[in-house]
Amino acid sequence: MSMFSTGILVLTSPLHTLPLRIAPVLSSAAQLVERTLYVHLHPGLNLGKECQARPVYIPPVVDLSKLITRLYNNAADICGHLDVRVLLTNVHAQSATIPNCPFPTPQPLSHSPEVVLTDFPVLDTSQTHQVTQCLQKYTGRCYVCSPALSSVLLHPQLVNLEQEKVDPEKPEETVEAMKTYNDVVVGGTFDRLHGAHRTLLNISCLLANRRFLIGVCDQAMLKRKVLKELIEPYSVRVEKLQEFLHDVKPSLEVEIVPLNDPLGVSVEDPLLECIVVSEETRKGGEAVNKKRIENGLPALVLHEIQLLKDAHRSEIEEEKISSSSLRTRLLGTLLTPLKDAPDLPLLPYVIGLTGGSGSGKSSIAKRLEKLGAVKIDCDKLGHGCTCPEQQPITKCWRSLGQVRKHFVRLKALTDIVWPEIALIVKNRIQQAREEGKQVCVLDAAVLLEAGWNDMVHEVWVTVIPEEEAVSRITERDGVSTEDALRRLHSQWSNYKQVQYANVALTTLWEPEVTQKQVLKAWNLLQKRIQQRGARQ
Repeated sequence: MSMFSTGILVLTSPLHTLPLRIAPVLSSAAQLVERTLYVHLHPGLNLGKECQARPVYIPPVVDLSKLITRLYNNAADICGHLDVRVLLTNVHAQSATIPNCPFPTPQPLSHSPEVVLTDFPVLDTSQTHQVTQCLQKYTGRCYVCSPALSSVLLHPQLVNLEQEKVDPEKPEETVEAMKTYNDVVVGGTFDRLHGAHRTLLNISCLLANRRFLIGVCDQAMLKRKVLKELIEPYSVRVEKLQEFLHDVKPSLEVEIVPLNDPLGVSVEDPLLECIVVSEETRKGGEAVNKKRIENGLPALVLHEIQLLKDAHRSEIEEEKISSSSLRTRLLGTLLTPLKDAPDLPLLPYVIGLTGGSGSGKSSIAKRLEKLGAVKIDCDKLGHGCTCPEQQPITKCWRSLGQVRKHFVRLKALTDIVWPEIALIVKNRIQQAREEGKQVCVLDAAVLLEAGWNDMVHEVWVTVIPEEEAVSRITERDGVSTEDALRRLHSQWSNYKQVQYANVALTTLWEPEVTQKQVLKAWNLLQKRIQQRGARQ
């Protein structure tokens, strides 16, 4: 069966049996949907009878909260490539003031579903057509879908699903209602929305009746984050949050504010009633309440959610699903699309490798050389030259360190040195081409400042935290901390360099971890080179 970009999964099984079905249902859905999977919950929906297939409100109950947590946990394990979103438009406590139908008009979604899937079991195959038609009509009443909406019954595909053993003589367990609040608050970085974020946001939406306030970490709160250079910009994180929440519960008033300290506006807003935390952030919630009481405000209810375990973690990653682990997995992969480089020959494929002082750039260049790349060391071309034609460049290069504080003189020298080194580099690349070499690595601390990225197919950047770089520089070069900082601050920042990077690497951890990164980057590079060759 063909794949669809976006699908919507209508779950009809009773709440007490759904936990057993989530994993096989998601596995089947992932074989048909490749980008976004919306999940619509309607336990007990009978698609076999047209008259009963009407959208209704379902109450927020504790079992629903547990189900959502399990669903996102299973999704992270089974179909991590999918953007899964549990929709809550039809979840609301029953009230005389609430209309019977949660969808007076179909709700538009950020991505229009092309296929609707369901776990509804068809015991009589002669009813299949009737059920699929009913499913399409039901979904069309709820959401704006593609005019050519397809429908798929997943039940026949659930071959690995064990029959739920339900004792008809045993009464169902009492359903525990979930306490809700008018105004709910959470805080976090929300970098690259993952299953744990989605659980937090969905449960917060379950709890909130009117307003949902979110504090999103801004620059001041990111300084201690692992691989902070790879954190998405604040505006991007906010935009993704807004899109997700508008899909999940469009009736909520969502307010997103920058978080510049650990407590934020949560200690000042008198309307807030509940703060959602995890076991890890509970102390932060308690600190919020302490400050609120000092400010003469009532304490917030602390609603604690469970952390999601990361089944795919490596030895350097956290046990829980986290943004830092996801950023770690980005190392060595292609971060941004490659630029068109029609003026550059296919081979040798040139990697421009750069990074700040102490970042371990040269050690990575050596690792790539052992894998078969031709290494061109631009720093040595500058201040280690012995060839007569390069000695003037060497003198200028050595002068750079003496005039770094004098911008005008520095600019005059770089205008002489950098073009000359670029000519030598081009000659080395041409020599590698004549020798039939496949890959060249241009090891250059000033690659981006000098504009040499025009000579390369890809830019690779090595990053490490400033404090680690200072430690390495002082130990390696015998200089003071002040001198090391001065040297680092005279170079482009990690963050600025990463903006130009196609691939990022780090030497922050043990050498074997660095080697795994380099091998990963090298293997992915080989695939890109092959694909580029196939297109030409």
